[in-house]
Amino acid sequence: MKRKSIALLAAAAATALALAGCSSGGGDTASSESAEPAPTFEAGTTMAALAEAGTITVGTKFDQPLFGLKGPSGDPEGFDVEIAKIIASELGIAEDKIEWVESVSANREPFIENGQVDIVVATYTINDKRKEVVSFAGPYYMAGQSILVLADNDDIKNEDDLVGQPVCSVTGSTPAANLKELGAEVIETDTYTNCLEPLRSGQVVAVSTDNVILAGLAAQNEGEFKVVGEPFTEEPYGIGLKLDDTDFRMWINDVLEKAYEDGRYEEAWNSTAGTVLPYVDPPAVDRY
Repeated sequence: MKRKSIALLAAAAATALALAGCSSGGGDTASSESAEPAPTFEAGTTMAALAEAGTITVGTKFDQPLFGLKGPSGDPEGFDVEIAKIIASELGIAEDKIEWVESVSANREPFIENGQVDIVVATYTINDKRKEVVSFAGPYYMAGQSILVLADNDDIKNEDDLVGQPVCSVTGSTPAANLKELGAEVIETDTYTNCLEPLRSGQVVAVSTDNVILAGLAAQNEGEFKVVGEPFTEEPYGIGLKLDDTDFRMWINDVLEKAYEDGRYEEAWNSTAGTVLPYVDPPAVDRY
């Protein structure tokens, strides 16, 4: 009897251990096998510092439909925002660990220089003057300057019609500089949405900036405005970061190219700006 009892107890114990393994240990093993390993980076790089911190601060626009518009959640939404999320994910940083900072055109360089943001993704045109104080990864999109007018305005058809006319744009932006060079009377403000009321009231005859921004404003105010003419500049959008942080810049370029190939870039476009604008293949990154 005693031997039989011991045998029964041993069998019961073995069964309990097997069940415990199925209910707990087995599940942990499966989840650990399916989880992606945390990315590792060379010590001393910006990537390593951000990955270790588990958070990233991103400057973007809060007032630009399709690219960076503050949503009901309080966080911005749009194509630029999705590009920033892709970069964060490659650092192992979850979306809810991204700190979003509103960056209007005039404060993008100061925010980067002062370390208030880690990167800026904010319809940020790459040009030589800016490259003297910040670095750029990308470009990830090629926009072009165009013109927004009232829906019933048939007088302004292209940029030549803006010469000598009051036109609204944003302080510190490439479009504002282009308008001055063109010979327009530039009325400047801090955000493009603040250009809409002067346009409605007749204080200005047009708003001029990148075509994708104007398309978003027109879509958000259906029936009030229209975009006219063909784009008359090329505006390569880049990701701003600290000057001479070459490792970080090259790494972001790698991330962009990976997103182009695996479909995340096109998915980001189609879910945001692609609801209004057609998809076009991204430009080649510039590894200057």
